[in-house]
Amino acid sequence: MSNQIQHINPDGLSKNPAFSQIVTTQGSGKTIYIGGQDAVNAQGEIVGKGDISEQTEMVMKNLQTALSACGATFDNLVKLTIHIVQGQDLYRGFQASQKYLGGLKNPPAITGFFVSALAHPDFLVEIDAIAFIPEG
Repeated sequence: MSNQIQHINPDGLSKNPAFSQIVTTQGSGKTIYIGGQDAVNAQGEIVGKGDISEQTEMVMKNLQTALSACGATFDNLVKLTIHIVQGQDLYRGFQASQKYLGGLKNPPAITGFFVSALAHPDFLVEIDAIAFIPEG
């Protein structure tokens, strides 16, 4: 069996360079599930209070740290789920994330939600992720 990650953007669905419509994994390897990351630094301090762009930047750094701890990179992402507090500027958050995801040849599948609140009143965005590292 071949180990691979396949990104599929079939005819009939919109094509967007920022995300893939479908991502499949096949073969043996390591699947990584990263719980929701918030704008909290290593010292436990909230970064970017009131600023969706700064908070998204911190969340992306946290995702990068989590992926690295597992031997993965953003290239291994297959799925992101993004929770944004209602009323925040989606475009500003998106722009901050593109510093990390914009250069990917095959971006992950992404689902976004507007929510009324997150676990702490100062959190504006939370992102969880799934990545896959094929064996071999």
